[in-house]
Amino acid sequence: MSADEPPGAPSADGRNGASGGRTAWWIYRGTGRPLPDIHVSELLPAPPPWRAFDGAPVRPPPPQDGRDLDRRLGSVENFLARQPDRGEVDAVNAALLLRRPLLVTGKPGVGKSSLAYRIARELRLGPVLRWPISSRSTLREGLYEYDAIGRAQDAATARQLPGEQPDPDAWRGSSIGEYLQLGPLGTALLPYETPRVLLIDELDKSDIDLPNDLLDVFEEGEYRIPELIRVAPREPEVKVHTADPEDMATIVRGHIRCRAFPMIIITSNGEREFPPAFLRRCLRFTMNEPDENGLAGMVAAHFAKRSGQDAAQMIHDFMEYRQVHHELAADQLLNAVFLATSGAQTADPSWGRLLDLVWQRLSPEAAPE
Repeated sequence: MSADEPPGAPSADGRNGASGGRTAWWIYRGTGRPLPDIHVSELLPAPPPWRAFDGAPVRPPPPQDGRDLDRRLGSVENFLARQPDRGEVDAVNAALLLRRPLLVTGKPGVGKSSLAYRIARELRLGPVLRWPISSRSTLREGLYEYDAIGRAQDAATARQLPGEQPDPDAWRGSSIGEYLQLGPLGTALLPYETPRVLLIDELDKSDIDLPNDLLDVFEEGEYRIPELIRVAPREPEVKVHTADPEDMATIVRGHIRCRAFPMIIITSNGEREFPPAFLRRCLRFTMNEPDENGLAGMVAAHFAKRSGQDAAQMIHDFMEYRQVHHELAADQLLNAVFLATSGAQTADPSWGRLLDLVWQRLSPEAAPE
């Protein structure tokens, strides 16, 4: 086991390295590197009896989307061995073991959303399903969308006009499933063999009712689609679109129940309080700002093949700037490094002005007393 892995983390062959302590159930290491070519189902411990689900038919995990992970995290070939954060590793593994959502709070730009992609890459859990929250987001939007207007328009087109012979080809594909698409949450709750990673991003932007609306779905791991229940006597099995491109799922009598409860990462900037009933169903973790080593790894992952820039000096300048101005995001450092490696850095004052533009603080200055 390498020095950068916490005790009890899986060893190089993907097996648990603990000899029987409290970390024997760790499968997420927090290093940012994928586990060896081993199926996560071989490592994932059984759930608590009250969190065991039996959805069917079982769906195989989707293939990993390496391009999206590289865009979000940087190339894995360039990724330095990340120093694991013990709190993060504990929180993620506890959420995996208990089959509970993980509520991640922290300042904007500290990497809360990146955690979902890091888990997906390291455990090879397939593409991350992302649900960006706004003040208009609803539970139904997260579960599914039904295009009733489009279906009605197609039905009207297919109707026979007076005096004309029926045209059997006037309306093709009349199944209701062609007008229904599962949302990110609805897709994550399909009966996958291994957990899907679902990112519910910035829940504190939501309407006040959404956290409470999520309670039953989080607790029961299932939902129903009334539109499919109504047509079940005629169409007991309906193929619908999912949140994964070009993927469809078969829904039986309008009922969806998970098999492996998804790994749900919920991010919050700490701008509001959530109801106690909601918090009871989640584990909570507060993410701190990345330190100099964390920033160095992030820069190396994205810029390892670029030259002409002393990245260490840029990171040092960023750390000093952040101490004075506060609340700078890690991607603001990436913006500066990209500008510098693109030839924008010069010795004259224009570079300093450009840095001031890129490294603007994320919250307004406090008014003097």
